[in-house]
Amino acid sequence: MRALVLAAALVAALPVKAETIRVGMSGSYFPFTFVKSDKLQGFEVDLMNAIGEQTGDDIEFVTMSFSGLIGSLEAGRIDTIANQITVTPEREAQFTFTQPYVYDGAQVVTKKGNEAEINGVEGLKDRTVAVNLGSNFEQLLRELPFADEITIKTYDSNIEQETALGRADAFVMDRVSAAQLIKETPLPLALSGKPFSEIRNALPFRSDAEGKAMAAKVDTALTELKESGKLAEISQKWFGTDITTKN
Repeated sequence: MRALVLAAALVAALPVKAETIRVGMSGSYFPFTFVKSDKLQGFEVDLMNAIGEQTGDDIEFVTMSFSGLIGSLEAGRIDTIANQITVTPEREAQFTFTQPYVYDGAQVVTKKGNEAEINGVEGLKDRTVAVNLGSNFEQLLRELPFADEITIKTYDSNIEQETALGRADAFVMDRVSAAQLIKETPLPLALSGKPFSEIRNALPFRSDAEGKAMAAKVDTALTELKESGKLAEISQKWFGTDITTKN
């Protein structure tokens, strides 16, 4: 009996075998996930690598179009998505989420020179507005009381170019990404008005036993990264401010 107890104690003392967490992302949403000089980088990439260091797991990045990410998670081809995934009641009913790690707002962006005329979300009436296909921004626009007065166009990417070229009057994305995009891109773009909806971003996992266990582990790592200041450090690196806590 004592031998069995000792054997059980030895097994319990062994390090937990590292898992591979397959992380889906578009690789085309600056500065959260993008490719530069053939290297995948951005806030989400640094975040997931920090989580892997915290949990002892290997992180495998899988890039695809944004519109295919949710389907790939449902099908088990990836384990989670790190691509500014907004927590919504519909998604919470389908997936198990970690705690939020980004707090932001939906932002209208126009071609430079048009920001005073359009002036925020109210100015989108009778306008053509671009959003990323599969993003929550389309739903936010459809929930507006004047949604039937807006023409919504969805694209897999390059909504900023559609607006700069005049094929759309404006586009909607999160405020932080919009501000960084305007700062870094040569395209003539400008923020229009104030953010019109609070956004909380978190990591979704499937709601089976394996997914819930992985979500719990990653959630613990997020708490540790917040408490150590590492999460804020990653945010400061990419945005010059801390977007990981609610103001």
